[in-house]
Amino acid sequence: MSAPTASRSESGVFSAARAKIPAKTLRTDKWWLQPLRINLGFAAFVIYATARAFQQDHFYVEKYHYLTPFYSPCVSKGCGAASEFWPQIFPDVWFLPYAALSLPFLLLFRLTCYYYRGAYYRTVWQSPTACAVAEPRVHYTGETKFPLIIQNTHRYFFYIAAIISVINTYDAIHAFHGPKGFGFGLGNVILLGNVIMLWVYTLSCHSCRHVTGGRLKHFSKHPVRYWFWEQISKINTRHKLFAWITLGTLMLTDFYIMLVSINPALDVRFY
Repeated sequence: MSAPTASRSESGVFSAARAKIPAKTLRTDKWWLQPLRINLGFAAFVIYATARAFQQDHFYVEKYHYLTPFYSPCVSKGCGAASEFWPQIFPDVWFLPYAALSLPFLLLFRLTCYYYRGAYYRTVWQSPTACAVAEPRVHYTGETKFPLIIQNTHRYFFYIAAIISVINTYDAIHAFHGPKGFGFGLGNVILLGNVIMLWVYTLSCHSCRHVTGGRLKHFSKHPVRYWFWEQISKINTRHKLFAWITLGTLMLTDFYIMLVSINPALDVRFY
């Protein structure tokens, strides 16, 4: 007698051919700690970033040309001196962040990032929550249907994120030239450190690795691209770490600039 055929409406652990185990999992360790930590970390960043994006104040220090990356490029009519290089094309309204031109793309770049996918698939989407823990849904279509099919746009958001990283680099360099000439303080160190980590995170992206070495049949015929692919592959192994570090550097940079914009005397000047 042949084995029973699984119903087309069921898959994975819900398949008719799988053993019926009433327990959600037979794991005895604290498997829920990792998704809990991820949720708390994401929630902290989302709450802080959202509050700061819509605060629309204390984002620029004109005395030292410090501009928070949350507001760059600043293209709203309310940006004032912070937008001396960029055209002010958006109206100054409370529901439209000053960096509305870049924030959506940065958000989508991170949401579709391979590491972040694995993180919120386990937490928000619960697909599955942890290894050997059944996911709550019966059907599994992977990234072939809406909304998860949108993940395939990640390579395009990578290009935009690279452009925004160039803009952030300009901001960090521009901050060394204040109204009184060249100078630098703790804010410059923080801005520079943040932009370096943003570049490391962006370049360690899987899409960047594919851009440099993808579709090559013979590495020996493309030594330059092969070299770049090798270097990117080395930092790609720590992409998860860089993803978390940049969330921290973004919040630190923004918070420091907010404090200095309130009281410029708080900035430690070295030169």
